[in-house]
Amino acid sequence: MTTLTATERRSHLLSAVSHGGAYSVKNLTSTVEVNAATVGTVIPFGRIPSNARLLGSSRFYSDVMGAGGAKVDIGLRAVNGNLSSADDPDALSDGHVLSGALSDQLAITLFADYGLPAWDFVASETSDPGGVLEVYGSVTDATTTASDKTMTLELNYVVD
Repeated sequence: MTTLTATERRSHLLSAVSHGGAYSVKNLTSTVEVNAATVGTVIPFGRIPSNARLLGSSRFYSDVMGAGGAKVDIGLRAVNGNLSSADDPDALSDGHVLSGALSDQLAITLFADYGLPAWDFVASETSDPGGVLEVYGSVTDATTTASDKTMTLELNYVVD
C-alpha cells in the first residue's frame, strides 16, 4: 500500500470529486437548542466515520448567545475507546464567537485541512483507528447567558 502525504491525499480527492468520480457527498446536519451553558459544557452534534474526508463547504451557525464573550470549539472524540490517546476538543475549529451577531462561519478553520480524513484532525492519531468519531462542541471562555438559542453544524464529507 502506498502512503500518501496530506497534499497528495487532498489532490487525489479533489480530482476525483471534480471529475465526476465515484464519491458522493454525505452530510451530518445537527441543530441543537442551547440553554445558558457554562464553560466546559459539551454539545454533541453527531457521529461520522473516522475515514470521512471533510470538505471545506462545512458551516457552523449560531444565534446570539448573550454578551459574555462565550465561544465554542468544534472537536472530535472517541467512540468505544477507538482513539489511541486523547480526544481533541478543537480538532476542526476553535473560537466561534457566540456573543456577537448571528454567526455563519466555516466549520473547519484551516484551508490546508480540507479533504483530510476525520482521524487526521485528531492531534494524537497517526493512523485511522476505524469506526466512528463523535463531533462535538465545547463552550469556552465564558458562560452563555441566553436560553433557547440554536446552534447548527453542517458537516459535509465523502468516504473513499
